[in-house]
Amino acid sequence: MNRPLKVALLGCGTVGSSVLRALQEQADDLGARVGRAVEVAGVAVRRPDHHPDVPAELLTTDAHGLVTRDDVDLVVEVIGGIEPARSLMLAAFEAGKSVVSANKALLAEDGVALHAAAAKAGVDLYYEAAVAGAIPILRPLRESLVGDQLSRIVGIVNGTTNYILSRMAETGAGFGEALAEATELGYAEADPTADVDGFDAAAKAAILASLAFHTPVSAADVHREGISTVTATDVARAAEIGCTVKLLAICERVDGNGDGDSVSVRVHPAMIPTSHPLASVGGAFNAVFVEAEAAGQLMFYGQGAGGEPTASAVLGDLVAVGRNRLAGAAGQGPSGYADLAVRPMAETPTRYHVSLDVADKPGVLAAVAQEFAQHGVSISTVRQTGRGDAATLVIVTHSAPDAALSATIAALREMPAVRGVTSVLRVEGLQ
Repeated sequence: MNRPLKVALLGCGTVGSSVLRALQEQADDLGARVGRAVEVAGVAVRRPDHHPDVPAELLTTDAHGLVTRDDVDLVVEVIGGIEPARSLMLAAFEAGKSVVSANKALLAEDGVALHAAAAKAGVDLYYEAAVAGAIPILRPLRESLVGDQLSRIVGIVNGTTNYILSRMAETGAGFGEALAEATELGYAEADPTADVDGFDAAAKAAILASLAFHTPVSAADVHREGISTVTATDVARAAEIGCTVKLLAICERVDGNGDGDSVSVRVHPAMIPTSHPLASVGGAFNAVFVEAEAAGQLMFYGQGAGGEPTASAVLGDLVAVGRNRLAGAAGQGPSGYADLAVRPMAETPTRYHVSLDVADKPGVLAAVAQEFAQHGVSISTVRQTGRGDAATLVIVTHSAPDAALSATIAALREMPAVRGVTSVLRVEGLQ
């Protein structure tokens, strides 16, 4: 009964190596917190020769053999991707091992099945590190706020895109220039697609919505747009109306007015007022803003990526799972009892900020306003800059179904008086 708890580590990249180092350097403290010594049983990697700093006796290429070993109690999965991570997790559950993961893509795609497998085996599946790095957000949603009714979560959950947009706002640079800088500094991967096209944030949004609204939400349910079309002009236009541009993950519970509530989950760039707490989140930092019926407004802020910050979240889960293991019980998993429908983006109310190149002559503004009215979209404000052939109309709408706004933009592009629709961004947080 006093033998150490043995941990199998899957993956030894940026996060895995930080986890391994912490397990070795903080072994005594971690053991005291768990209630029993914690030891690394093995480290599964594809190429052992790439890890000269890891003791050779710990390295193995047989990940399946490692997670099913009789002496292993806990599995830490930080290899990422869908396969072989999913198969290894399922094998661990079947062998009676609890799992701590940082795998947002897998959990967003197959979280329901993985939780069901863990529950059937009577073991834990924890994944605080899958969303927002070191920031504690998933456990507060699953435990601290579980007695409250959450209405909305708005998050900056991707450090790469936040760094790019922050630099565009600070320097006036275009997207390509800011991306090149982010890549040079190591904030962006050589292939930044998952970040700049919103895939990373969409997976995290699915996980947040699932926990907040007790409803299974997958990445496929999330409306996703990236930031590659955001221009320096967009950022400058935002500043003119007291806003800044951020890539937001927005999860909302929508009142069905007697027809049953639904959930809206979306990721896209948007203008937000500089007075909003999220507007001041700069660089590669993350933040999640939560609105709850009883608790009111809460914001969680910190480092959202990197080896050591993510390892902090992994180790927090490891201590919790280790304690559960010693107690002979699994922690409470997420609840999907509400099973709310996911509202399509077309039906989701949004607001737009639209810039139009127009001819500065009588009747143009009236014709443009009429096009908005025909699609049931109310205009909040209109500004004109320039004269003659350089005239620009800047329009901010009231809230309307996204499909109506999209149809309005399509119609404006066909109007003879409109030379071009130069900018279209959604707006959040304006009254």
